[in-house]
Amino acid sequence: MDALILFSMVLGLLFAGVPVGISLGLSSILFVTFISHASLSSVAISLFGVGNHYTLLAIPFFVLASAYMSTGGVAKRLIDFAIASVGHFRGGLAMASVLACMMFAALSGSSPATVVAIGSIAIVGMRQVGYSKEFASGIIANAGTLGILIPPSIVMVVYAAATDVSVGRMFLAGVIPGIIAGLMLMIAIYIVARRKNLPSEEWKGILHWLHAAKKAVWGLFLVVIIMGGIYGGVFTPTEAAIVAAIYSMLVALFIYRDMGPLEGIPWIEESDDTIAKFGFQSSAYAVSFFVIATMITFFSVGNDDLGFQAKHWINIAIGSTAVLIAYYHWRKFKGVTFTTAMTGATRIWGRNLSLLIRNFLPSIFGGQSRDVILDGTKTTVMLMFIIANALLFAHTLSAERIPQLITEWMLGIGFNWFTFLIVVNILLLIGGQFMEPSGLLMIVAPVVFPIAMELGVDPIHLGIMMVVNMEIGMVTPPIGLNLFVTSGITGMSLSQVVRAALPFVSVLMVFLILITYIPIISTWLPYLIMGPEIIIK
Repeated sequence: MDALILFSMVLGLLFAGVPVGISLGLSSILFVTFISHASLSSVAISLFGVGNHYTLLAIPFFVLASAYMSTGGVAKRLIDFAIASVGHFRGGLAMASVLACMMFAALSGSSPATVVAIGSIAIVGMRQVGYSKEFASGIIANAGTLGILIPPSIVMVVYAAATDVSVGRMFLAGVIPGIIAGLMLMIAIYIVARRKNLPSEEWKGILHWLHAAKKAVWGLFLVVIIMGGIYGGVFTPTEAAIVAAIYSMLVALFIYRDMGPLEGIPWIEESDDTIAKFGFQSSAYAVSFFVIATMITFFSVGNDDLGFQAKHWINIAIGSTAVLIAYYHWRKFKGVTFTTAMTGATRIWGRNLSLLIRNFLPSIFGGQSRDVILDGTKTTVMLMFIIANALLFAHTLSAERIPQLITEWMLGIGFNWFTFLIVVNILLLIGGQFMEPSGLLMIVAPVVFPIAMELGVDPIHLGIMMVVNMEIGMVTPPIGLNLFVTSGITGMSLSQVVRAALPFVSVLMVFLILITYIPIISTWLPYLIMGPEIIIK
């Protein structure tokens, strides 16, 4: 009876139009005050615990990293690289949009950010070569959902915080499902493209592909930093989020120079002479090799054996020198000595280093950067407010033993793991149409998690299944967030976007069935690298 009262209060407030965070918190406080025997002091302790929840500290920094990556020109470079990779297939530009969403998802951890960053560019490009606005919008709305499935994912962090499972295992578990989901969408696009005779891009050769990859590498290397740092034992997922935020800021402000005081100022100016440009390019490749190889070595070797590290760094320095000399001899100008080329490179390096030093503080604390940080802060406050109240709701559920009572009831009427997962999918698909993913997960996870453990469902498998349900919820009306975002960037009405997205939602539904009943898709990689998740009851 108490469970019915509590859930009725939450649903009543939600249907009355009260924001989800307030609905969860207010219903919990009213329940504890007038119905439960628990003390109100437990409410204060629960809310205080949110601010000290180590796992949740990753959220603001992943949000900030996403904000910098979305604001900078990373999306344009990823789209160019995706087009160079798959654009030559029939329907290649649409497939490239899905691939770009997959890559951006690995940088942002946010579905709406993926839709905005990739969709605002890709939809215009598809329209220019003959795709209908509806087809282009439907693709982006669905492909953008990969932002919460491919790691790093903010929703995965929320699930880990709600159930006390490993964030690292959740990130690993999302890799293969994310790739499969993207491939399924691309296969669906290819089939439609063959039927409708949609255009394909010209294959421009491997050198063009390498050139596009070179431009995108600094953005894509964020994936190596996050995943390599976590699984190389260099830092925790929370520390990885901090590193990701700092790296994203440096790339957007100082390497790509897509924002801030250095926006539009190229590393090489037209007035620089040809020999100086050649020398700078040679040394830039060598420096880039040194930086990237050093990071990869640090992640793989760790910081325990400094002697072993030193040997690796010596080898990296030798390798960087080899890259410098090899590029010099490959692109060598007739009559240009190595000393002449490096002297010219020194002038360009000196000018750029001077610009970086003079504009370092204005870039970090200046107008555009301040706006990005402010936007990221607003998003973080919204998410943390919902999560704090959801954790209070979960605390109330736990204090009243409601999950245990539901578990005993379901087991008593003969539920097994197969039928239980069907019920969870239906519950989440319905809830996902009306609620934001993080809030819904914080409500449902504490209730279904104990039942899943009793029925032998793997906690990581359960988490990925719930995340996929959240994906589908983001492209189903009436509150599908990706639908509103796509409508905003295309100018289409919500009903038009819904009709455009529905054909591809069926692909995600098939994918959900695969994820639900083939657990190895989710569990193989985390089991292989980190072993199974151990739950202590």
